[in-house]
Amino acid sequence: MTPNSRALLRPPVPWPALAALCTLLASLLLAGAALAHNVTEGDAGYVQEVTGFRPIAFIYLGAKHMVTGYDHLLFLAGVVFFLYRSKDIATYVSIFAIGHSVTMIAGVWWSISINAYIIDAIIAFSVVYKALDNLGAFRLWFGVQPDTKAATLIFGLLHGFGLATKIQDYDISPDGLLGNLIAFNVGVELGQLMALALILTAMTHWRARPAFARQAYAANVLMMVAGFALMGLQITGYFVA
Repeated sequence: MTPNSRALLRPPVPWPALAALCTLLASLLLAGAALAHNVTEGDAGYVQEVTGFRPIAFIYLGAKHMVTGYDHLLFLAGVVFFLYRSKDIATYVSIFAIGHSVTMIAGVWWSISINAYIIDAIIAFSVVYKALDNLGAFRLWFGVQPDTKAATLIFGLLHGFGLATKIQDYDISPDGLLGNLIAFNVGVELGQLMALALILTAMTHWRARPAFARQAYAANVLMMVAGFALMGLQITGYFVA
């Protein structure tokens, strides 16, 4: 449970309406899940063909990946959901970025690969975990509160492995590889900052509304449903593929 979060908020809307919203969100996520961690066909072709250090191109590709990565953005939204102070936001986002960066670069550089379906299912679980954390479920159910900073770092490391696993599917030229990986990571972080700015702008306006405290419960339930939907998709893919 992050700073300023509440202990298990009460449902603010009728359950039928919440169920309908959950169904709609799950449908949208399932329809667009292919974009959550993949490199598009055109981008993949470019990555396979180029040689040498291409910083601008890889910064663009990294930023594009982040702003279309539903799993990353859902987790990031969960992390900042109850963070009000700029210092807290900067701390948690930095922890996530460090974890994400380390394993993305190291995973590709040292060819550390994890089954794409398994790692993406774990990443989807991170969304579920964060929603439950925001709801105060761990303290209520188990009487303990996990270290939120440690959890953010661990899930950041796993998110980075997810991207590293995808990148390794493409035969990137070793010529300029490290520089291109660093440029790609810079793009990822720039994309994260752009997405974060939009999330925080929306959150600031939402928090100013009297209904925020009541609606926060439903929002985190929806986030949890989205995580379960993505987990189900990846687990199904693992057994079907």
